[in-house]
Amino acid sequence: MATKTRETFLAKPVNHLYMLLVSAGALSFLGLVMVFSASSIHALDTRGTALAIVIRQFLFLLLALPLAAYLAKLSAQQWNAFGKLGFILSIAILMILLIPGVGRTVNGNTNWIDFKYFDVQPSEIAKFFMILWASHQLARREQSGKFDTHVLKLIAPAFCFILFLVMLGRDLGTASVIAVILAGLLFVSGIRLRVFGTICVIGAMIFAALVVTSSYRMQRFLVFLDPFAPEDYKDLGWQPAHSLLGLASGGLFGVGLGGSRQKWGNLPEAHTDFIFSVIGEELGLVGTLGVLVLIATLIYSIFRIGLRAQDPMTRYACAGIGVWIAVQSFLNLGSATSLLPVVGVTLPLVSYGGSALVATICALGFVAGAALRDPEVRREIVKKRQK
Repeated sequence: MATKTRETFLAKPVNHLYMLLVSAGALSFLGLVMVFSASSIHALDTRGTALAIVIRQFLFLLLALPLAAYLAKLSAQQWNAFGKLGFILSIAILMILLIPGVGRTVNGNTNWIDFKYFDVQPSEIAKFFMILWASHQLARREQSGKFDTHVLKLIAPAFCFILFLVMLGRDLGTASVIAVILAGLLFVSGIRLRVFGTICVIGAMIFAALVVTSSYRMQRFLVFLDPFAPEDYKDLGWQPAHSLLGLASGGLFGVGLGGSRQKWGNLPEAHTDFIFSVIGEELGLVGTLGVLVLIATLIYSIFRIGLRAQDPMTRYACAGIGVWIAVQSFLNLGSATSLLPVVGVTLPLVSYGGSALVATICALGFVAGAALRDPEVRREIVKKRQK
């Protein structure tokens, strides 16, 4: 009986929209709470008030929500028109970082624009723009009836140029996310598996070369295998080691909200890259599993909405957004649990970061709009309003 009820629930397209909204809303709310908890000590020490960082996150959320609501109302034709400009807009905002004195360096990566009262990370916005542009290109090729392996030439050179601009700022983490988005879009486009496999091998070789040719990246790559090693613990092993200590000390139900000990200077980037560790310490295994369930629900709903879309551009864009959130979550959680090297990417909707929050919520606004354009979803919503 329970299985039948679950199948009936998942079979209704309108429920995919509700799953998207509820999971995104829950992650955003949890993110605000945990950003406040994880950043309060650092904010009090550096900015004089414990609320300094969480207020910025809240203001970015207030900006993102009405913007996403507006974007959800746009038609497929309007999104196609906007998608044409995605590549040009991505180049424009990334080129700003090359202007002397404009780009701000954080942890060795020059990928921020300092506006005095807040910072903007153009590469986060470029992810969304490039997904829209590539989806427009793939949809146009599909509609022309000339869809074949030459699709690689259609979008790969543009993505490679964007990756080059991102790597000028030495941001390998963001470049990795963009590269996987490209791979995901090529895969769903129906490219031959032999060609796709070759691309993945070449991409892995380039990634390995970037790691091996940088002593800092090489040490960071190897240290995750044993962050507690005496020669690494007080150096590059400090972050992953204290991340694991935070997760391990949380137990089943955690030490209580606000009770983290690692955030008192032991865990750098506690409110950004390692917020999952603070969640594990304060909310325990139950809290971390809850986050995983919400992220899985969000990703599942995105792909289910995309599969029902009638417009090919919408289908591709939903797939790209789903891959974006999935791979970024995987890299962040892998870093926090020391299953992967620390790559410096945030946990979508949860970690502190205004640019990432706005870009992600706007992308989810696109997905919500795709669901609302589904005739069956609209009928269900109208029927519920009439009850």
